[in-house]
Amino acid sequence: MTSQRFLPQSTTCYKSPMAKPGPISAKPLSVLLSDVFSDAYAKQGFAARELVTRWGEIAGPEIAAHSEPLKIQWPRPVEGQPQEPATLVLRVEGPMALEIQHASDVILQRVNRFFGWSAVGRLALRQAPLSRRDRPKTSRAPDLDSVAQVAKTLSAVEDEELRAALARLGASIKRN
Repeated sequence: MTSQRFLPQSTTCYKSPMAKPGPISAKPLSVLLSDVFSDAYAKQGFAARELVTRWGEIAGPEIAAHSEPLKIQWPRPVEGQPQEPATLVLRVEGPMALEIQHASDVILQRVNRFFGWSAVGRLALRQAPLSRRDRPKTSRAPDLDSVAQVAKTLSAVEDEELRAALARLGASIKRN
């Protein structure tokens, strides 16, 4: 909860009587939500979220483009026995499952190198669409013919630069 509130339709700032004197410091959202994310990742068996957030660096761009880590399943420890390595469960796009299965030794080496010890001993694949969204495509400039057609309808605009900008905007909107 913040110590300052802005009143509607007012330019003055209201300061709560319980507010502490001094400057207000803004914190990044990642810092504020760090504990929330850590708990969510811990429920999936991840000791740290870096395996998920840095998956592209760990697995490599070719593998990461078609897979993502779901969870790590740790076997129950047996008293007097050394800890068995975990199973990394990956969500994989259907057609690439066979390729990723063939690359499982490479993936295991990269994951264990990231952890610094042999934490993961096997992979389990779950075929499903990846949960991450595709990155938005970069927009391209509209073609000159479309811009010229829109510019003809803007004869009432006197400013040449404004007319050109509105023509580009109109052509882009019509394209989409």
